[in-house]
Amino acid sequence: MEYEDHRTISTPEGIQLELPLAGIGSRFMALLIDSLIGYAVLAALIAIAAVAGGDLAVAIVAATAVLAVNVVYFVVFEVWGGGRTIGHRATGLRVVTTGGAQVGLRASLIRNVIRLVELTLLYVPAVVSVLATRNNQRLGDLAAGTLVIRDRKPERVAPQPPHVSPERYASWDVTGVGEDEASAVRSFLERRADLRPAARRALAQQLADRLRPQVAGAQQGLGNEAFLEHLAAAKARGDIA
Repeated sequence: MEYEDHRTISTPEGIQLELPLAGIGSRFMALLIDSLIGYAVLAALIAIAAVAGGDLAVAIVAATAVLAVNVVYFVVFEVWGGGRTIGHRATGLRVVTTGGAQVGLRASLIRNVIRLVELTLLYVPAVVSVLATRNNQRLGDLAAGTLVIRDRKPERVAPQPPHVSPERYASWDVTGVGEDEASAVRSFLERRADLRPAARRALAQQLADRLRPQVAGAQQGLGNEAFLEHLAAAKARGDIA
């Protein structure tokens, strides 16, 4: 089950910032990915130490690597990786301060040293804390003043058609072009950059061949896409008027 909520904070500029909190399910998946990576590296290092140095080397490498896997790895990615370990990136999570800022070295060290304590207790206190706290914080988060949030993807802004000077279509009569047809033209112009060249040319020709007879006053010699750009601008002018 995924427990998730939102936290709203006020920035110094007076802006209300909503942070979607990560639930226990996504946090577990991120930890699992990071642990698999870390312990795979640990196993490889122990194998090398066993071949090269014997039991003493294995003991030294094992003790050092456990600390590196559970503290150093997380601190490096949280402080210098934008609050995201490999597991966080895979599951769309990020570690931030309770104020929404990037995590610093001190806070990251605190939360990940406490991770060692939680690990020795099989993460039971961490799970209880995430479920019991308002902001889904484990013990390390409470001590460090951090949150784990869902990383929002930036909204894709549709590209705008190039500006066409009004005098270039001032004599055009586009009243014969219906709204559905104009919407199809605008849709093509907005997403044409995502089309394959052959499909883009074919669709532009199809639209232009269909609509040219319905537009009086259009100058000759315009390419298909240029004609559609002028038509969209002329229809927009008519809507405003």
